[in-house]
Amino acid sequence: MASSSTQASIDQAHESKEVDTGTAGRGVWLVKVPKYLAESWQRTDGKCEVGKLRIAKPKFQGGKPEVVFTIDDKLLEKEKDSSGDVLPTVPKDHKFVLTGIADQNLAILGQDADNRVSIAGKVIQRAECRPIVDSNYMKLKKSHIDIANRPVNEVIKLDQVQVKYKPVMDHQFNIEHRKKKKDEGKRSRAEKDQVMEMLFSAFEKHQYYNLKDLVTITKQPVTYLKEILKEFCTYNTKAPHKNMWELKPEYRHYKEDK
Repeated sequence: MASSSTQASIDQAHESKEVDTGTAGRGVWLVKVPKYLAESWQRTDGKCEVGKLRIAKPKFQGGKPEVVFTIDDKLLEKEKDSSGDVLPTVPKDHKFVLTGIADQNLAILGQDADNRVSIAGKVIQRAECRPIVDSNYMKLKKSHIDIANRPVNEVIKLDQVQVKYKPVMDHQFNIEHRKKKKDEGKRSRAEKDQVMEMLFSAFEKHQYYNLKDLVTITKQPVTYLKEILKEFCTYNTKAPHKNMWELKPEYRHYKEDK
């Protein structure tokens, strides 16, 4: 049978969680940005200003507004590639190409440090952030192409003997793996009736399980356990319970709500 800590983690994974919908009505924009722009934002502490948006009214009635994003000067510092060469700075100005969301209902979900889930808002506008092409942008694209075409493995001539990477008799990963396998012991097949008893007991608590959890509960070989599951259970291939097992209808004994 599964240990108390393992069973507790399984129960926690199946728990229903409350979702904070206080800001669900707030309108947000869903914007696709270039990779270099996303990487520059990730290097910040999340509290600084990364740029400014300038939104101009449509030039004619029924047209789309003109949106220009200007990167803050702090993010335009010179960067170096793996070889130490200085890369061209990223473009400072970017233009938003606005597109509608049609009949889609899109929402932004968030999760804080305490694992509390909330809806940050609903998407009211989609856009693609594109750089305003100039000579500096062309230099940046050329440098990215050169980096992508560089060979991964290069021959380096060594002037002296290197002692950084001495061969070892055995790696720590292999030692830990063998120790873990020895401690757990080789899984042996139990009687089919005994395995079914453990499975039915588990499915009385939760309707859906993935294979990893069922292996942990029954402590049976994966191939042997799959043979039994195919006889008494159904494997879900579609959301919302994709890649999870549940009992076939003729074996279910769930209590119906009054």
